[in-house]
Amino acid sequence: MNISVVVPLLNEEESLPELTAWIDLVMQANNFIYEIIFIDDGSKDNSWRVIQDLKSGNPNVKAIKFRRNYGKAAALNVGFMAASGEVVFTMDADLQDSPDEIPEMYRMITEQGYDLVSGWKKKRHDPISKTIPTKFYNWSARRMSGIKLHDFNCGLKAYRNAVVKSIEVYGDMHRYIPFLAKWAGFSKIGEKVVIHQKRKFGKTKFGLDRFYKGYLDLVTITFTSRFGKRPMHFFGLWGSLIFLAGFGIAGYLAYERFFRLAFKMTERPLFFFGLLAMVLGTQLFVAGFLGELVSRSSSDRNSYLIEEKLGLE
Repeated sequence: MNISVVVPLLNEEESLPELTAWIDLVMQANNFIYEIIFIDDGSKDNSWRVIQDLKSGNPNVKAIKFRRNYGKAAALNVGFMAASGEVVFTMDADLQDSPDEIPEMYRMITEQGYDLVSGWKKKRHDPISKTIPTKFYNWSARRMSGIKLHDFNCGLKAYRNAVVKSIEVYGDMHRYIPFLAKWAGFSKIGEKVVIHQKRKFGKTKFGLDRFYKGYLDLVTITFTSRFGKRPMHFFGLWGSLIFLAGFGIAGYLAYERFFRLAFKMTERPLFFFGLLAMVLGTQLFVAGFLGELVSRSSSDRNSYLIEEKLGLE
């Protein structure tokens, strides 16, 4: 199997026949052995019936149907587990991603050695309410991850099969799959300018909740990637520094009180800042300690991704 195309969808009945025919045309022209894996994320229209009809006419079509809507990340995660192609592609079902990009992105993976190739919609056909948040998230993601991609959230991506088998996509983490891949040790990440087309059918699934969810997910993935297995390094360090700052304030006030007899300690506002710092520092330190206990008791505490073995089974 050369290629698996994973397509998450929600209420896209009108787009599916054209998308399937387009993908098939590209695959046949390049003699690819392929599969299309549709993940119906709880559609309320006739999407599943359309997929069944497409399956009857094309044996390369495969599909999974959720009982309810779980979100794009869940759909991709299930699709990744089912994919068997040497290179796994993801694309949206709304015809805004072009299957014509597949051959070149496939070549970048198989011949140039990339682990992941992300599409870059340099010229977008989206409303300003979608493009402005996207620019902000891409800037933030570049700064926090160190990955030099212009478009983290482009639905059109190509992955070496080992990449998708080594990561878990959950929540709304589909926006930051390159980050997850890098964390898993797949550091050769490339980018290709792709054609972005106007939506032909239906309406966008973009909502206002994407503003805060994207930001919170970025903070989460940054923190867990750096301190997931060593929480004491973060909480313990900052807890200790804050506690020492509070202790220093208390020591200074005590010196002023007992050696200079200048005032009562509790009369100075600085006293309460020092007390607050010691309490917060202690809480952070204890949080780090408890985090270490949980981490060391985790079933995957010694789970590591091994690329290759020699002479061992």
